[in-house]
Amino acid sequence: MTTQRTFSIIKPDATRRNLTGAINAMLEKGGLRIVAQKRLQLSRAQAEAFYGVHKERPFFNDLCQFMISGPIVAQVLEGENAVARNREIMGATNPANAAEGTIRKVHAESIEANSVHGSDSPENAAIEIAFFFSGIEIVG
Repeated sequence: MTTQRTFSIIKPDATRRNLTGAINAMLEKGGLRIVAQKRLQLSRAQAEAFYGVHKERPFFNDLCQFMISGPIVAQVLEGENAVARNREIMGATNPANAAEGTIRKVHAESIEANSVHGSDSPENAAIEIAFFFSGIEIVG
């Protein structure tokens, strides 16, 4: 086991429903520590830059529009195998396929409005963390 950091976003559908605390509690109960967190409103340009890897996909414009529809909470999570652990806690992208007790099974409204985003690899976690946070903002 290795301690690592990963990146998470609490999406606009969840912040609109005031679920930040409930989601944070699920992350912490699952063994992750929140070592950085901030609430912000993404601009269109920021959303397009962050999700640039999906630029050629048909859902790109809808995804960006959704992500600028309300505030998000960007987070750095830390723990044993944090990337994989966070993905387990989040559940499958499609809430209909998510395991019982996962964030998406409990809180998601749809595949798009699925309440959370999480890094899919340690390499992408580092990129995504650097997009939103400077080193001084992360307190372990």
